[in-house]
Amino acid sequence: MKKLFSLLLLFPLFIFAGPDPKDTDKGLDQKNIDQSVSPAVDFYQYAIGNWLKNNPIPDEYTRWGSFEILAEQNNNVLKEILESAATKSSLKGSNQQKIGDYYFAGMDTVKIEKDGYKPILAQLKAIKGIKTKKDLYKEIAFLHLRVDSPFFGFGVGADAKNSSMNIPHIFQSGLGLPDKDYYLNDDARSKEIRGKYIQLMANMFKLVGIKEADAKKDANKVMEIETRLAKGSSSRVERRDPVKNYNKMSFDSLKAISPDIDWKLYFTSLGISTPSEYNVNQPRFIKEVSALLKDVKINDLKPYLRWNLIRGSANYLSSAFVNENFEFSGKFMQGAKVMQPRWKRVMQATNGALGEILGEVYVSKTFPPEAKERAKNIVNNLISALNERITNLDWMGSDTKKAALNKLAAITIKIGYPDKWKDYSALQMSRNSYFENDMNASEFLNRQDFDKIGKPVDKTEWGMLPQTVNAYYNPVNNEIVFPAAILQPPFFNVNADDAVNYGGMGVVIGHEITHGFDDSGRMYDAQGNIKDWWTESDAKNFEERGKAIVNQFNSIAAIDTFHVNGALTEGENIADLGGLKISLTALKKTDEYKSGEKINGFTPVQRFFLSFAQIWENNIRDEALKLRLKTDPHSPGKQRVNAPLSNMPEFWEAFGVKPGDPMRMPDAKLVKIW
Repeated sequence: MKKLFSLLLLFPLFIFAGPDPKDTDKGLDQKNIDQSVSPAVDFYQYAIGNWLKNNPIPDEYTRWGSFEILAEQNNNVLKEILESAATKSSLKGSNQQKIGDYYFAGMDTVKIEKDGYKPILAQLKAIKGIKTKKDLYKEIAFLHLRVDSPFFGFGVGADAKNSSMNIPHIFQSGLGLPDKDYYLNDDARSKEIRGKYIQLMANMFKLVGIKEADAKKDANKVMEIETRLAKGSSSRVERRDPVKNYNKMSFDSLKAISPDIDWKLYFTSLGISTPSEYNVNQPRFIKEVSALLKDVKINDLKPYLRWNLIRGSANYLSSAFVNENFEFSGKFMQGAKVMQPRWKRVMQATNGALGEILGEVYVSKTFPPEAKERAKNIVNNLISALNERITNLDWMGSDTKKAALNKLAAITIKIGYPDKWKDYSALQMSRNSYFENDMNASEFLNRQDFDKIGKPVDKTEWGMLPQTVNAYYNPVNNEIVFPAAILQPPFFNVNADDAVNYGGMGVVIGHEITHGFDDSGRMYDAQGNIKDWWTESDAKNFEERGKAIVNQFNSIAAIDTFHVNGALTEGENIADLGGLKISLTALKKTDEYKSGEKINGFTPVQRFFLSFAQIWENNIRDEALKLRLKTDPHSPGKQRVNAPLSNMPEFWEAFGVKPGDPMRMPDAKLVKIW
C-alpha cells in the first residue's frame, strides 16, 4: 500500500523490545551475560555477549534481535486473525470481509502466477500511449494515487506554523535507490549498487515483454533521470531541519519556482481542486523537477514512468517479479539469504492497506485495559523526572526553562490504540486481484488525506498501528505514542522488578519524551508550531552540547571503515541519552531503588543498565549494517548502548569504570544535555 504522505515528522524508536520471559529471572536474562568481558571495556558485549553467540540470524532476516523476536510473536497472532477471516464467509462490506478477502487474494498464488503482469497491462499501455502533457499528468496522478511517487511526492499534513490546520505538502521523491549518495558517490560499493540496479531494471523490463536491447536502453534512461533527481535532492541530514523544510507559499509562488510543471492539470488529474497554499519541503528539488520536465522529451520520460509502475507493483505480481525484487533489495542490498514466507509478506501488505481493521481485532486479543493504566503511570513518572531535571539544569536560563516546562506539561500521551478507529466502509475489497485490492486501498487512504486539505487537524488520529512494535514522538501534535504491541511481555514484564522495567520500558518512554527537546524537536513549541522559544545564549549552549554528541558518534567505526553519521543520528542519540537519564531519575524515587536490594548479585542500578543493554540485543548482516549507516537516523544497537553509557557517571560508579577505560568518556568530551 503506497500512501503518499504519512506524518513525515514522526520520531519513532524504530526497534525496541525486551527479553523472552521464559528465559528470565524477574525479567533479566542472566544467561546473556558474558563474564569473560569487562563491563568497563565493552558493556554491550558483557551484557549480551552470550546471546550474540547463541542467536545466529535466521536466513530470512537481515537482522535478528529482541525486536524481531517480539515481532515474530505478534506475527503469529496476526496470522491467526487473517487466516480465520480468509476462511469464513463474512457479511459483504464488513471489516472481517475486507481483511479476509485481501489476505485470501494475496495468498492465491495460482491466480497470481497465471496472471503474470496482466494486472498492470492497462497502465503499461497507457504509458506507451502518452502523447500530450495531459496524458503525462494523468498518468503521474494515477501512479501517485495508487502505486508510487514518480518525480515528486504530494500529501497532506499539519501546517508546522499553524499546527491545528492541515495543508498540502510537496516534497522530494522519485528515487528507486534508498539514498541520493548511491547515485553520486564514486566508492566501489556505490558503483556496484548502480550496476546491479540498472540490471534489475533491465530484467524487470524484459518481464513485461520489452526486448533485451530496448530494456537496457530504458534502464539507462531511467538512471539518467533518477541521477538528475538525486543531484537536486536534499540530504537526509538537511531533511532533519524543520525550519529549512518549512517553505509555505501560495499557488502563484509555487508556479514561479516551477513554471514547467502544470500543477492545475496535475490536481485536476488527481480529482481535487487546486489548493491555495502549500508547504514545499524542498524547493530546490521542485525547481529541478520543473527543469527536467521541460528538458526531457515525453518519449524519454516513459521508461521512468514504466519503471515506477513496475517497481511499485512488483511484490503484488507473479513470482518472477517478486524474485527479481528480492534478489536486489533483500539479498544484494541487505544480505538476506532467503525470502520470508509468503504469509508474512501478505500479512505485512494487509497491515499497510487495512491496518486499523487488523489492529482493532489484535487489541481485543492481546491488550487488557489494565495494561494501559500501568503504562500511563510510568509515563507520568518519567514526565515528572524530566520536569525535575529541567528545573535543575545548570546551562539553561529561567526564561527558557519556563517555556520548556510549559511544553513538557502540554505533551499528549497516547497509549495502546486509538480512541476511535478509521472508517473503511467506502473501501471495496474482493478476492479477484491482490494488486487491484492494494491499488484500491492506496487510493482510498490518499483520498481520505486529500479531503483534509484546509480542515482542522484531527489530533485523535494515530500515525502508527497498535500492532506495531515501536513508539514515536510527533512534534506538530506534541504527543508521545506507545502502541499496544510494545506494551506487552516480553517488553514490559509485570513480574519484573522496577529496575528492569525502568531500564526497558522506562528508557523508551524517556527516549520519546526527549525527542520533544532534541535538536529538531526543540524547534517546536508547546502547541506543535515551529517557534523559537529559546534565548540566544541557551540555544548556543544546547548547540554546543549537540556538537559534542555529533563528534562522539562521528568517531565511531561501526564496521570496517564505515562510521556512524553523527549529524544524521544526532536526534536519536540525544533521545537515547535523555531517556536513560530521565528513567534513572524516576527509578531513584522507587522503594526498590531505595532499599538497594541485590538480585542475583546485581544492585538496582546495575540491573537497570543491564536491562537497557539487553533490549538492544541484535545480530545484523554486514550489508544491512552498511545500508543502515547510510540511511537510518538511529545508530546501530551496539553504539546505542555503549556510547550513551560512556557519558553517565552513574554507570561508571555502578560497574567500577575508571578514567581511561573505553566505557568512560574523558571529562573534556563528556556529553551533558538533558
